[in-house]
Amino acid sequence: MNGNKNRIFKNINKRIAICLILCLIVNCSVYWITQFLMSNDYHYDLTIAFDMAVPLQPWWVIIYVLSFPFWAVMYIIIAREGEEQCAKLVITDIVAKIICGVFFVLMPTTIARPELGNSLGDYLLSIIYGVDMPYNLFPSIHCLVSWLCFIGIRKEKNASFKLKLFTCIFAIAICLSTQLTKQHYIVDLVSGIAMAEGLYWLVEHVKFKDKPVYQGVVNFLRKEKYE
Repeated sequence: MNGNKNRIFKNINKRIAICLILCLIVNCSVYWITQFLMSNDYHYDLTIAFDMAVPLQPWWVIIYVLSFPFWAVMYIIIAREGEEQCAKLVITDIVAKIICGVFFVLMPTTIARPELGNSLGDYLLSIIYGVDMPYNLFPSIHCLVSWLCFIGIRKEKNASFKLKLFTCIFAIAICLSTQLTKQHYIVDLVSGIAMAEGLYWLVEHVKFKDKPVYQGVVNFLRKEKYE
């Protein structure tokens, strides 16, 4: 176990930690502040026939919850691969969360949650329903971040095929869990993945590397320049 921990945290310095913590701060700020601001506004229900046909599967809440440690580990693995990899991930993540915040304010959404039974799976899901209000659904941050983990690792030449395959499968499983626990609509899933792919592509291809923000993050991560 200690060996695995050492491999995960290898090459993590305080500047990488600061960037990843910033991602967390932006995520929490966008999610909770927009919920507070829009608490009394009208919320749209984007349910379509597909959503109504998807059955409730309470045990998928386990995958839904496991997304949090999955994100943390995958962001660390991607960030430690180099300054440019970390910069692309961090910038894409923060820009995506800001765009999500705009949607949460301009088009706040909600979802009608189903009645739960008395099984252990239902009880576990009821806990999530209790702590996670049915708002800020479109686009799905759960799907967005999970897919960013896959994009970041699939772009990494040094990553093993097994790691890439595992990340892809687990990211897909998380996206499915948002549907099977009735936490999101299908349009939330699609928009989350599309945003992750589109923004990462823009950061890589539309001369973003020449921009001051990108260069500033890369330079910040090059610790030898600050010692």
